[in-house]
Amino acid sequence: METAKISAPMMGKKLYQKRAQSAFPILVRQAEAGSPIFYSDLADELEMPNPRNLNYVLGSIGQTMKNLSKKWKVEIPPIQCLVINKNTGLPGEGIGWFLTSKDDFHKLSREQKRRIVEAELQKIFSFPRWNEVLEVLNLTPVKSDYSIKLSRTSNLGGGGGESDQHKRLKQFISEHPALFNLPSKLQGNIEYPLPSGDVVDVFFENSGEYLCIEAKSAISQETDIIRGIFQCIKYRAVINAVLVSKGLPQNGRAILALEGPFPKSLLPLKNMLSVEVIDNIKPL
Repeated sequence: METAKISAPMMGKKLYQKRAQSAFPILVRQAEAGSPIFYSDLADELEMPNPRNLNYVLGSIGQTMKNLSKKWKVEIPPIQCLVINKNTGLPGEGIGWFLTSKDDFHKLSREQKRRIVEAELQKIFSFPRWNEVLEVLNLTPVKSDYSIKLSRTSNLGGGGGESDQHKRLKQFISEHPALFNLPSKLQGNIEYPLPSGDVVDVFFENSGEYLCIEAKSAISQETDIIRGIFQCIKYRAVINAVLVSKGLPQNGRAILALEGPFPKSLLPLKNMLSVEVIDNIKPL
């Protein structure tokens, strides 16, 4: 909370201000895509080793929006609200300083915070002047065009039979739920069928939480990883549709699990599409 109060506006020469200048166009991109972004993912795009250091960065952005709101006499929503914790799905406590209920936000229950944040997110997604804000701040929009890569991926035919590496990775993932912050006693279901006709590599169910894992071995090429990103979007939609049809809360998730590293060139794509990735998994 304190960093939100003492952070300076972003147009300065301090390291966190320079990072804020780089982060803001990314947040505008996320706002236009209608997708929040995890702290760790934003830190990766900014090449910051520690996501905790984003507190001053986001506070600086918040102060800038606050000042510009006063100047324009228009409510500019706190775009830094898009940056959320992977475990809670909520921004850090510092966001309370920029909300109407700032003095009481940290005292609220998680569900109450979630309702307030969801309302702010809708304001952020529908705000029509983000590009104008970029222009006033002399910042360049972030444009990520994956048309060529998507075209190449779409035009490729299906692969051959399943590799031994992929089989080994699926087996390892099914036996190590802790990789996904799930209880170690769980056993994942390999080749789990969905009503859509899709088959999920590994599926976990834990106390009302449903997790689909799309696994890619170390021999997977970039095009295959792109396919994996879009498979996760599909699995997430299908499993939540299944839950709705059963009268259950939509607690379905999908994660792309990679034996190798995730390509840096695809970071903007997976962040725009809000796809969770865990990489560098090393089967024993």
